[in-house]
Amino acid sequence: MDLNFIKKLIKLVENSEVTDLEIEESGTRIKVAKKIRVSQVPVQNVSPVLSAPSSAPQFEQKETKAAHAEAEVSSGYHEIRSPIVGTFYRAPAPDADSYVQVGDTVSIGAVLCIVEAMKLMNEIESDVNGKVVKILVENGKPVEYNQPLFLIQP
Repeated sequence: MDLNFIKKLIKLVENSEVTDLEIEESGTRIKVAKKIRVSQVPVQNVSPVLSAPSSAPQFEQKETKAAHAEAEVSSGYHEIRSPIVGTFYRAPAPDADSYVQVGDTVSIGAVLCIVEAMKLMNEIESDVNGKVVKILVENGKPVEYNQPLFLIQP
C-alpha cells in the first residue's frame, strides 16, 4: 500500500466520527483506530422506588443500585460513564489481566476497560487522576449510553 494512501486513511478517521477503519488490499491489512476520551457528565436525579410489585425484583434492584451510585458520586467521587452502547470488558482478552482493579491508582489517559460495539473494541480512558473506588459493571455485561462504569476518587 502507498504511504500517502495510509496517511489519507488516518486523516479520514481523525476528522470523522468513525472510531475504527480496517482495509485489506493484496494480502496487506491496515487498521486505523482512534481512542475515545470520556468526559464527566452531570448526574441526573433518580427518585427512589417506594414500592415495587413482586413480579419485578430486578427493576427494584437496578433502581437501588442507581440511587446508591448517585449517593457515592455526590460524596466526592468522579464517575466514568460509557460513551456508547455495547458490551463491557475489564480486560483486553478473556485470559488477560483486568486493566484496573479496585484500589488501583490511575492517571489521565489510562485505559480502564473496553466497550465493544458492533465488533469494534473502544478503549475507555480515565479523564482524571485518582484511585479506583468501585467498578459498577460486571465483566461481559451490556452497558447503555451514559451508564456509570467506574467511581474514581480524585
